[in-house]
Amino acid sequence: MQSDSFKRPIVAITLGDPTGVGPEITAKSLADPKLQQAARFVVIGSPQALRLACRVTRVDLDIQIVDSPESIPLTPCQSSPQQVYCIPAGPDDWGHHIEPSIQAQGGQAAYDALVRATDLALAGRVDAVVTSPLQKKSLQLAGHDWPGHTELLAYLCNVTDHAMMLYLPPGPPKHGGPAGLGVVHVTLHMALRDVFEHITENNIIEKIQLAHRVFARIRRSLALDGHPKIAVTALNPHAGESGRFGDEEWRIIAPATAKAAASGFNVSGPYPVDTLMPKAAEGEFDAVVAMYHDQGHIALKLLDMFDAVNITLGLPIVRTSVAHGTAHDIAWRNIAKATGMSQAILTAVRLCGVANEEVTR
Repeated sequence: MQSDSFKRPIVAITLGDPTGVGPEITAKSLADPKLQQAARFVVIGSPQALRLACRVTRVDLDIQIVDSPESIPLTPCQSSPQQVYCIPAGPDDWGHHIEPSIQAQGGQAAYDALVRATDLALAGRVDAVVTSPLQKKSLQLAGHDWPGHTELLAYLCNVTDHAMMLYLPPGPPKHGGPAGLGVVHVTLHMALRDVFEHITENNIIEKIQLAHRVFARIRRSLALDGHPKIAVTALNPHAGESGRFGDEEWRIIAPATAKAAASGFNVSGPYPVDTLMPKAAEGEFDAVVAMYHDQGHIALKLLDMFDAVNITLGLPIVRTSVAHGTAHDIAWRNIAKATGMSQAILTAVRLCGVANEEVTR
């Protein structure tokens, strides 16, 4: 589905696991009139959970149940309370209170909402998908043994070359340069002992390509000239200290980086991540390709966890999310911050502006 200056894009927002903070941060974000001006929204999930979230967060939303995105009006609603449209998906028998806990019902709700939203996006009936958090153990208890959103989305979209990127939108201090800052991960949801066998030249080059493509798109959406500048991290302390602490740098990572550079990508490395990230935060690089989950996640979240956005690269659809989990310890207490969800929505809308091509092409 293409958007133009006369038609706001349609963004599907999943509620994720309703036992977590997803319904709360969705309700808080959709109460923002500025977001409502930017796009049309349809919530995918339990209408009952969304109503309960409105009550807990003291947000006044008029929830309209619809059966398709085509039912959403083209023009922004000027009524008070703000109208929000919801396509039911997953279990809806939550009663008058939702207990924050790891349970199969929450996992099934997250799964059903994601499948429905992805199907709508693949069919061109929505322009983007923004997902609330799911709980991986709850997903497994419901019979869906996926490591997380990223891997499940890749399966639903039938792609093999994909990656998670954590992204800080431009503007605030330590958010990189004029295009923001992203961290793309060569390996993701796996035990640390399994990381080493997946650090290969092909995997590193693939992630460099994905980082380049998405930042080329982000730069176009912001009317920025120039090619994305990418840095590749080392795996070992001090980049291996000339082989003393490991040989992956000179044996695998440096050759992969050199091959990517020879192919025309503006990429360099490997760099020790502890000295690289401060430079990236100041805008020296658009994207950092990290070797494993915590190497990238911790470094970027320390810069600004609650503004960070999760973007799935390599999909034929636009998908963004918050960069935090279900947060059961604070769920359903009106504590959760909605800034990450708002940034995820705004980033999805921005990417829809150049949606005539795949998100990483």
